[in-house]
Amino acid sequence: MTLLEDLDYRGLVYQVTDREGLAERLAQTEPITLYAGFDPTADSLTIGNLAAVLVLRRFQLAGHVPIALVGGATGLIGDPGGKKEERSLNARETVEEWADKIKKQLEPFLDFDGSNKAQLVNNFDWLGEMPAIDLLRDVGKHFPVPYMLAKDSVASRLETGISYTEFSYMILQSYDFLKLHELKGCELQIGGSDQWGNITAGSDLVRRAQGAKTYGLTYPLITTADGTKLGKTEAGTVWLDAERTSPYEFYQYWVNTDDASVLSLLKVFTFLEQEAIQALEEATQQDPGKRQAQHALASELTTLVHGEESTRKAVKISQALFYGTLGELAVDEIELGFGDVPTYTLDKPEAPTLVDLLVNGGISSSKRQARQDIDSGAIYINGERCTEGGRAMRTADGLHGKYLVIRRGKSKYYLVK
Repeated sequence: MTLLEDLDYRGLVYQVTDREGLAERLAQTEPITLYAGFDPTADSLTIGNLAAVLVLRRFQLAGHVPIALVGGATGLIGDPGGKKEERSLNARETVEEWADKIKKQLEPFLDFDGSNKAQLVNNFDWLGEMPAIDLLRDVGKHFPVPYMLAKDSVASRLETGISYTEFSYMILQSYDFLKLHELKGCELQIGGSDQWGNITAGSDLVRRAQGAKTYGLTYPLITTADGTKLGKTEAGTVWLDAERTSPYEFYQYWVNTDDASVLSLLKVFTFLEQEAIQALEEATQQDPGKRQAQHALASELTTLVHGEESTRKAVKISQALFYGTLGELAVDEIELGFGDVPTYTLDKPEAPTLVDLLVNGGISSSKRQARQDIDSGAIYINGERCTEGGRAMRTADGLHGKYLVIRRGKSKYYLVK
């Protein structure tokens, strides 16, 4: 299977500027240099950005040379694509800080030491020092206004309004392609389907300015089966930064993938071979309750992003919750597993009854409701059902002498410190 065929199989080819020409170029002995851009619009990448990172990695594993471009300059401007209104402009110091963090996040995914070693660049290095007159004369002259207005990223904003600042974003991103072609011999830009207009504009600029042939390739924006944007949850965005989304939360996000989406996500986000994915598909059809595909997806991705030790802890926490063996968890594993659940701090010297604790901790709405919850067997303390409403809750009852994990019903967890 060729690289393009593998990308097709994984659903990672949406548009290509010249499919036949790119296939011929990739078949040549000389590797192709390609790039993807990552604007620092936050201090961390999301799992939506991960698709582009892993496409770069697939190209590198096939022998090609990837460039990860951090948009230190374009991040100061803002891409109008996919937005209904003008973005808020962030301070230069903030964007610089975010760009540095994103650089560090990108480094583990690519090989920077091999024969086809990857490269990290920041477009502020050339755009930040470029005089406005040079940009307008040398670059802007290649962009007819009707051509720019026809691009989806601009056209979609004409009714709601677009400033010249965001209107110029296409020119800046296109100049990135031209500059990387000049400096690195870059011939291919990749990105999500919402970047098609910017990518084709960049390829056109290289052709007009240098008469050179380049290519653009996009993959579909990754969504779940119901059309929900990947990585958007009730709790917020799923980040790659462990400080923003813990490895356990990250693992659980993928474990909770629905059956209709899991196979396509396995293709996009893992490096499992086709035979292994087919085996997981068959296992899902035969016994969906085991969720083997979801566990494989969660394990592969958590290991890729956070490492084997984080995956081991996430699996241990999940199993402890499922089997009720919470006493086997270490302190840090309890904090990881229950870091996002409602938490109540018990700082009074006397030991409250279970009924009082449920009410004071906001677990049950009233003493009557608390007694009803206890009598019906809906309350579990540290994995064990508790039916004694008058039981005094002491420090000694806590895991490691400091934590009570209370479950109400099947899945509502609370942490008492």
